[in-house]
Amino acid sequence: MAYGQIGMIQATAGFFTYFVIMGENGFWMSRLLGIRKEWDSLGINDLEDSYGQEWTYSQRKKLEYTCHTAFFVSIVIVQWADLIICKTRRLSLFQQGMK
Repeated sequence: MAYGQIGMIQATAGFFTYFVIMGENGFWMSRLLGIRKEWDSLGINDLEDSYGQEWTYSQRKKLEYTCHTAFFVSIVIVQWADLIICKTRRLSLFQQGMK
């Protein structure tokens, strides 16, 4: 695979994970558009999500850091898969092993 294609797959996996976590916590993709100023405001402690639940600043930041971690982990997992794919290009993983 070309590096550009692998990069696009990694980015897609990362953003998919990010938006799934945000959606599971009530912030659908349509709600996230244009929310940065409110999201980062220390003075707003009643930011509503898509379900009407209110979020404090510290809760929002904890969710944001969770999404950053999940984005990173998803990219690492895709890189592991890419490593196995490149290592076992001719022989299967069972024939070659992980030497």
